Amino acid sequence: IQRVVSPGGIEAWLVEQHTIPLIAMDFAFKGGTRLDPRGKEGLGNLLSGLLDEGAGELDAQAFQEQLQAHAIQLGFSIDRDSFRGSLQTLSEHRDKAFSLLTLALNEPRFDAEPIERIRAQILAGLAFEAEDPNQIASKAFFATAFPDHPYGRPNHGQPATVAMLTADDLRDFKARQFTTDRLFIGVVGDITATELATRLDSVFGGLPAHADTDLAALPALQPATGQTAIIARDIPQTVMMFGMPGLLRKDPDFIPAYVMNYMLGGGGFTSRLTEEIREKRGLAYSVYSYLVPLDEAGLYLGGVATQNARAGETLDLIRAELERMRDHGVGEEELDNAKTYLIGSYPLRFDSNAKIAGQLLGIQLQDLGIDYFDKRNDLIAAVTQADIRRVAERLLDPRQLSLVAVGEPDGIAATDAPALP
Repeated sequence: IQRVVSPGGIEAWLVEQHTIPLIAMDFAFKGGTRLDPRGKEGLGNLLSGLLDEGAGELDAQAFQEQLQAHAIQLGFSIDRDSFRGSLQTLSEHRDKAFSLLTLALNEPRFDAEPIERIRAQILAGLAFEAEDPNQIASKAFFATAFPDHPYGRPNHGQPATVAMLTADDLRDFKARQFTTDRLFIGVVGDITATELATRLDSVFGGLPAHADTDLAALPALQPATGQTAIIARDIPQTVMMFGMPGLLRKDPDFIPAYVMNYMLGGGGFTSRLTEEIREKRGLAYSVYSYLVPLDEAGLYLGGVATQNARAGETLDLIRAELERMRDHGVGEEELDNAKTYLIGSYPLRFDSNAKIAGQLLGIQLQDLGIDYFDKRNDLIAAVTQADIRRVAERLLDPRQLSLVAVGEPDGIAATDAPALP
């Protein structure tokens, strides 16, 4: 991995690969939907759908035709902590690809027709989400966990807020979000460090250098815990989302917790939750858990869907498995099998230029260091049974378990009204 710094001071991490005539670039601006102004939730998401819908002298149709004519893949997305972009191009079309990306970032048009078209798509998606038990549970869980923080607001906004967003709102958000002091870039493929340095300034050099919003000034954050909320729906299954406080990615216990979670609920058919709930009892098709290391807070989440009549039984089993992991840890063979899989499967994250670019971006956003790829498997291999026991005792407290259940669950009593975004 090469650290490339442009003449204008813009940094990117590069892996040169000249055997295949392809270039992949992933980049992100820190901030994400937590920068959506209150009352304008969904603004960043709308922006992500519009940057390739016309820029400079090219209207939406002309811009898309240029992408298609040169086989260029350009896309944008947003999550709670960052606004992301992705570019993939054949080497022979690199000039056109970087030119279109430059236009999209610096001169988006925000014409009325694409705004209304993308807005309509988002509103249709929100209408679908309003009837999807998994989406209902997820939104309510985050609203419950983070009642006074932007993390508790829905990433895609709400119909009322999305309906009111304007072109001026989009321009203002772009100006606040797209600044080079929050920019991280990963590049892989048929491009030299010297050429990339020049490209960085041409694409990103026209953006403001500094943001006017201090991300560190957001409220200090600790997820709310121990709440049980039921959202009544006349459906045959209860969909449950459960969780507890987790870890920040920089926490020294994150890797041991990652290994522990693989054994508890992250390992698919090999996990303890799947064994107890699906394989032994047939209570659910899928049950899972995962770590969510947001920039400002960590969560440890899970989900399951089961018959209404057996919801309480299923929840009791989940609590019991949390307690078993906490109180008894894991055996040597179970731990060795988990580490063998996690180490052996790691190369699959690097089997294309696009995946490598995404990994380069990810380790920058998480501040893991340029040598993380070299260290990662050793960190996994070093996890001991004592490490697993320690992080389990730290994280797995069933008293802190919060739950949102959507359906008509038997055997579960609500302690709180659902926090709806």
